[in-house]
Order: sequence, then structure tokens, then C-alpha cells
Amino acid sequence: MPVIAVANPKGGVGKSTLATNLAGYFASRGHAVMLGDVDRQQSSRTWLSLRPGGAPPVATWDIAHDHIARPPKGTTHVVLDTPAGLHGKKLDEVMRLVDKVLVPLQPSIFDIHATHPFILSLLERRRHDGVDIAVVGMRAREGGISAGQLTNFLGTLPVPLLGLLRDTQNYVHIAARGLSLWDVAPSRVERDLAQWQPLLDWVER
Repeated sequence: MPVIAVANPKGGVGKSTLATNLAGYFASRGHAVMLGDVDRQQSSRTWLSLRPGGAPPVATWDIAHDHIARPPKGTTHVVLDTPAGLHGKKLDEVMRLVDKVLVPLQPSIFDIHATHPFILSLLERRRHDGVDIAVVGMRAREGGISAGQLTNFLGTLPVPLLGLLRDTQNYVHIAARGLSLWDVAPSRVERDLAQWQPLLDWVER
């Protein structure tokens, strides 16, 4: 069962946008997907509460009588939306659970420097856990100066940049309805779907 964490210790970088759309993609492919929200803001849980009954289902944690949260029976894919400030033992716990970590990162010099130590800590843990790590540029403009800064920064680290997702109101509008890019007419989000393809290729490997 693939388990993918979306993680960055900095808040407001697009973790929930990435996590909810990734869960929506798996659901659209007919997988039994669970979106686990371990973020205090509970953004992904809010998205789940807004999801219409006619959309491909996305489950959340089952809370058993022993109060332990587990994926529902039959789950085939898990996406974890993690909190800001993830580090130390909590990060160790996540790394033991997952197969892949996606790091959403806005291409500003401030976000890059704030996230650098986190990526180094992921790489250190990867030596023991064998987890695949990749970065996704969020709210980015291809060919922009800031996107070039992000590309140059990642050129110094053994972590792939899977692509740049543009800053568009499409994500705002579909999230407000509990939907993902794969729940609306492709013609409405054609450009965004194209930007997601390298990310999906990496996730499906």
C-alpha cells in the first residue's frame, strides 16, 4: 500500500492543496484512498467535509475503540497531510510509515532558506528508511526569477524538482467545493493537469 506524505515545516506553502488533489487523483483512478490529516489546521478534513456524495470517495482515519487512528479496511493508497513545524520524533514516526515524501515549496528566497534544513533532515533519515523524496514548486511561474532560484537551489541537493504548479484560482474554487482537478471538466483545468503529469509519473513509479 503506497503511503505518501506531503510535508514542509513552514506553513502556508500549499501542503493541503497538494494533498487533497493527490487524494482526488487516486480516487479518480478507482483506488480506495485515505486522506489522513495530521495538521492542526485540519484543512484536509475540512475539504473532506465539503466533498459531494457524487464524487469518487476519499476516506479518512478510522478511530477504533482503543482510540488509535488506522486506515479504513480495504485502503489501497494513503496520503498524509502533515503539520507545520514537523521535526524530531514526529518526523521520525512519519518517515517510518511512508514510501514517499513530497515537499511543496514556494520559489521565494525566504521559503527556500527556511526549508533547506528540513530537506537535509529528510535526506539524513532516508539513509535509514529508504524513502523517496521530491520537491514540487507551488504558486510558481515558469521562467520567472524566483523559479530559477528554486531550480538552482535544488541543483545542490540530490532531490528532484518534479515541476512547478502555477498560482491560479482554479485550486481555490475547486477546494471550496471539496473537489480536485480530476473532479471537474478537463477543459477547465487543462493547463493544470499538464503541470501535474510529471508529479503523477513519479508518484506512480
